[in-house]
Amino acid sequence: MWTFSPLLLLALVAGFCLPTQAGVNARLNLLTRSSILTAAISFAVGTIVLLVYAMILKTSLPAGESVSRSPWWIWTGGMIGAIFVVSTIILAPRLGAVAMVAWVVAGQMLASLVLDHFGLIGYPIHPISGLRMLGVAMLLGGVILIRWF
Repeated sequence: MWTFSPLLLLALVAGFCLPTQAGVNARLNLLTRSSILTAAISFAVGTIVLLVYAMILKTSLPAGESVSRSPWWIWTGGMIGAIFVVSTIILAPRLGAVAMVAWVVAGQMLASLVLDHFGLIGYPIHPISGLRMLGVAMLLGGVILIRWF
């Protein structure tokens, strides 16, 4: 039996944030006329908010020894986020919210299939199956319909 959990609500809130952030940043981009500067401002504001929140929670930094034993790629999340934010700044005014999100979700689903299938970057292995591929194909079909209409 499927039940609704607070995690699903959080996922919906995160999903609501994507087109909203892209629209806000696209509007800021009209002022800055630079997708890179717009993304930098977006990240700076986000960084300030997160640092204040971390201080309120009295979050401590990880021990140096554990940092040195960690894989190098764990530090690339911010870079990946920057690529994502700049991409949405460029795409939102050209594609519109629905088409932009549809294409982003299609890319996320394709990447997720690969990450799950091979258990990359810490994901548990979930082999690609016919039904999973059908679900992604249906999503891609939806993307095409959204873009055409």
